[in-house]
Amino acid sequence: MVEEVRVARRGGLALWRQIAQALEAEIRQGQYQPGSQLPTEAQLAARFQVNRHTLRRAIAALAEAGLLRVEQGRGTFVQEETLDYLVDRRTRFSENVQRLGRRPGGQVLRAETLPASPQVAAGLGMPRGAPVILLELLHLVDGRPVAVTSHYFPKARFPTLIEAYRETGSLARAMKAHGVLDHFRRSTRVTAKLPSIEDARQLHMPRTQPVMVHEDVNVDETGRIVEYAVSRCAAQRMQLVFEP
Repeated sequence: MVEEVRVARRGGLALWRQIAQALEAEIRQGQYQPGSQLPTEAQLAARFQVNRHTLRRAIAALAEAGLLRVEQGRGTFVQEETLDYLVDRRTRFSENVQRLGRRPGGQVLRAETLPASPQVAAGLGMPRGAPVILLELLHLVDGRPVAVTSHYFPKARFPTLIEAYRETGSLARAMKAHGVLDHFRRSTRVTAKLPSIEDARQLHMPRTQPVMVHEDVNVDETGRIVEYAVSRCAAQRMQLVFEP
């Protein structure tokens, strides 16, 4: 059981720093396990006998240090081990996650046909405004959200891809149903930015923490572009490992 802690109000160390140090010590001693949820703000504020503003500053410092993560609408959790996500010529999310002994999962966030924006048109090598299929997925590892990926496909080549994906639950199998037996990564561009409101909500993270963005162009066996994908990854939960 976690004991009540009294902070020194007349010492030289700020109250929020004392709270952060106390919580960090408890995390490192195993009183809070990786993935476990901390008590509520009200409970912690009462325990340390401080106001919520002071407590939030301590939590923010530990989140910035990578020890905690704050999930909007859910609470504060002890950060788990960062996932090493392999990016090679033939990257597959489920295979990568299973190779690490973890459980992959996913949810469809959007599935629709829309005109290609300038960015998507450039990625797919097609005219602006041409019809493309968007399949946006929330990727999960052991039930925890790690990335949101927007997959774009030329409508002319994959006219029933959405239906095929819903039947098979696999992008690779849905593409095979349209004659693409295999596909490969041609290029990847990695940047970082703050998440949108919707991405932050789906990834259960604050908008003040950056997401890692990687744009992928994938081709078929003949080198023809078949997919342009933009992934936004929770940087504290996943790191990319590139192999030739």
